[in-house]
Amino acid sequence: MSRPPKPPAKSPKPVEVVGHTLERAFDPLTSALKRAALKRADKTSRAFDDRTAKDAPPPAAGKVAAMPVSPLAVPFPRMPPIPGLLMATGRAGFYKQERDDLLVMSFPEGASCAGVFTRHGVGSAPVDWCRRHLTASKGEGVRALVVNAGCANSFTGRPGADAVRRVASATAKRFDCRQRDVMVASTGVIGVLLDDAKIAVRLPELEHRLAADGWGGAARAIMTTDTFPKGSYAEAKIDGVTVRIGGICKGSGMIAPDMATMLAFVVTDAAIAPGALQALVNLYTRNTFNAVTVDGDRSTNDTLMLFATGQSGAPRISRAGDRRLADFRDKLEQVLLDLAHQLVRDGEGATKFIKITVTGAETAASARKIARSVAESPLVKTAFAGEDANWGRIVMAVGKADEPVDRESMSVKFGPYWAAQDGLISKSYDEGKMSAYMKRQELEVSIDVGMGRASSTVWTCDLTKRYVEINGDYRS
Repeated sequence: MSRPPKPPAKSPKPVEVVGHTLERAFDPLTSALKRAALKRADKTSRAFDDRTAKDAPPPAAGKVAAMPVSPLAVPFPRMPPIPGLLMATGRAGFYKQERDDLLVMSFPEGASCAGVFTRHGVGSAPVDWCRRHLTASKGEGVRALVVNAGCANSFTGRPGADAVRRVASATAKRFDCRQRDVMVASTGVIGVLLDDAKIAVRLPELEHRLAADGWGGAARAIMTTDTFPKGSYAEAKIDGVTVRIGGICKGSGMIAPDMATMLAFVVTDAAIAPGALQALVNLYTRNTFNAVTVDGDRSTNDTLMLFATGQSGAPRISRAGDRRLADFRDKLEQVLLDLAHQLVRDGEGATKFIKITVTGAETAASARKIARSVAESPLVKTAFAGEDANWGRIVMAVGKADEPVDRESMSVKFGPYWAAQDGLISKSYDEGKMSAYMKRQELEVSIDVGMGRASSTVWTCDLTKRYVEINGDYRS
């Protein structure tokens, strides 16, 4: 089959140009903000104390029922309605077992939308559709989102693109809007053509069941190999007015984002112009969704979309660097980081949640590449699974990144314990303390490469036999 049509060469996308331009324009302002925000977010990403188990996913029939919940799972938070957002879920039948696999979200007139998508060379029909129409509309006037699980509709050529168009057309008729005002996302098996009729026949039912409350059901409907639904919520002040930010995501395997990751949908009732919204998404994706990895494999369908309903009563903001957005920027990044962490916590077969920080690099890009090299090394990840502080494997992974390092100055630390210092095994190395530390579920590895002052942090998980079992059985 042919690949989805490629965008014209050397033609930058307006939404991306706006985002990148604004990012450069207010980078000095945001750099200090980001450092503080990330520090707080890292400490508080699990601090939604008002979580409840009432939204835990119900047992499902068939093979999925045997999937054990990740030992790193967190309860789904209490997420109040977002003014202007309505949602409903239903069963389209993309799975054999009884489960919801279809989500519809409705937005009011005047809503804004921004998105970041996979840079995967294959891509998917839904990604092509959203990217093209967000560019054409500049993010204005989005009225609906339709998401299905169980079929990725990727590498399906022209028939896949036609299926997306028919989904958008059927939805537009129900919501009295244009096709381009409908966003579409899919997740599931690659190479399977979407049966859009299964979605179209359910739309009237879902339209009549649209409600303001339903985050838990929405998060469950988009799951594939996920073992728990993922959500995050925060409130911020804009010019003294309280605004809400809520989001859900799905992802467990094939996680190594380069743009966004998996599927993630975040909604706020703030009134923010599309250009500013796009700049914020571009900026805060970098150190949240693009700073996590489960297995090093990028998806063809990675999508993150941020919607602003404008129903909070707060003043409309047209610039991402507006001082009135300071608290909003902080809370938005906190929500994105919380969701990104949950992807790692639900990594297929994961038993360890691992934070890897590289310091002393020549550039931030170099630090990021080294951190990802360590985080995605099968030998490093299996050592974590075996609770083995094998710092030699970490040094190996640092070197294979092909980035500048000073071997004589390199140091490696597990939590508070030094494994290596100044290019040698640490004089304070204690195997007993190191082994005891490795038994924890949450681990930190710090690496200094002795070349400069740049740093980067990536979150990952271990690689266990369960990962092989899950992916060996995925299609069967």
